Amino acid sequence: MNAYERLLKYVVIRTPSNEESETTPSSQCQFDLANVLKKEMEELGICDVTLTDTCFLYGKIPATPGCENAPAIGFIAHMDTVSDYCDHDIKPMITENYDGEALALGESELVLSPEMFPHLKSLKGRTLITSDGTTILGADDKAGIAGILTMVERLKTQSIPHGPLCIAFTPDEETGTGASHFDLQTFGADFAYTLDGGMENGIEYETFNASSAVVEFHGVSVHPGSSKDTMINASLVAMEFDSMLPKGERPRDTDGYEGFYHLMKMEGECSYAKLNYIIRDHDAENFNHRKEIMQQIADDLNTKWGEGTVSLTLKDQYRNMREVIEQHMHLIDNAKKACEAVGLTPVCLPVRGGTDGCQLSFRGLPCPNLGTGGYAYHGPYEHITVEGMDKAVEMITELVKIYSIQYK
Repeated sequence: MNAYERLLKYVVIRTPSNEESETTPSSQCQFDLANVLKKEMEELGICDVTLTDTCFLYGKIPATPGCENAPAIGFIAHMDTVSDYCDHDIKPMITENYDGEALALGESELVLSPEMFPHLKSLKGRTLITSDGTTILGADDKAGIAGILTMVERLKTQSIPHGPLCIAFTPDEETGTGASHFDLQTFGADFAYTLDGGMENGIEYETFNASSAVVEFHGVSVHPGSSKDTMINASLVAMEFDSMLPKGERPRDTDGYEGFYHLMKMEGECSYAKLNYIIRDHDAENFNHRKEIMQQIADDLNTKWGEGTVSLTLKDQYRNMREVIEQHMHLIDNAKKACEAVGLTPVCLPVRGGTDGCQLSFRGLPCPNLGTGGYAYHGPYEHITVEGMDKAVEMITELVKIYSIQYK
């Protein structure tokens, strides 16, 4: 079976995770896909297939004769999707021989266009897979799952020598909570790769340092007709706080290694207001400075409006996994070799976000991220190509070969 055929089978099984949930998995629907994958893994001859009560799916493939000394390499993808644009059935659309021009997404009135996504011109002639424009597609990260299992099938049918391999499909990557429950001992890998990236030649090992920031504002509410020198409007103080953040350091204004402050949510009235931010930066020193700036603004506003008017709660979420990966650069060097072996030019770009591999790396499992061939994740414009998925499978198959040869 080709990778795209698996993808089409998986995406119609809706698996949105739930950020409001405190359980693992955060949504029971993730078991719907996990049970399908468990059966498929067993049919492919994967050993020790285990589905836990927290919806983690593990399996192993023993080394072929002569490759037993190779390190155990793991491949990981996540089963959940974002909850946005995922409230009804997903209907994938296939456009063969895509012309590189504007493409109407079903009857949704949305148009996938090169004006919005300039890379579409480079996909001309390929077979494009999209949703009908009313939902996400779900290639993030079901394309990763499809790629891994297609690689496993290829190893078997083509009798390709390989070292010990470890497979895992995880819940709740989109909520950022899944990796903390990942059982490293059950997984059993020495090193691993997540297949959760974009373009098929992408190799990612630098993530943001990340923190959340909750800013609460406590006002003084009195009748507006007699409030001179008395009222403190919490919503207006919240607006003042946001206006004091450095200019030009929002997601819309930044790219590459540039960090940002991002206002995620706001609520407020006269007596109380709250702003929810995320803070991101690749550089650890700059990251800490951003948190200091937020604290200084809070302190200045408390001096101006009275102690206790503003309270700031910062919570670190993850760190830049480059700290770990740069001690194991064979993971990146071999990924580059695998890309080149299948005719791709490797591209290493910083992740403007995080991955499960980030948490796993700091827990002792070095785990960079590889591309699957998809684009525009987390919204109705999400798309992927059959050819990109095929190349991603070729690339990880070659990666397995490289590790088996190096340690023979």
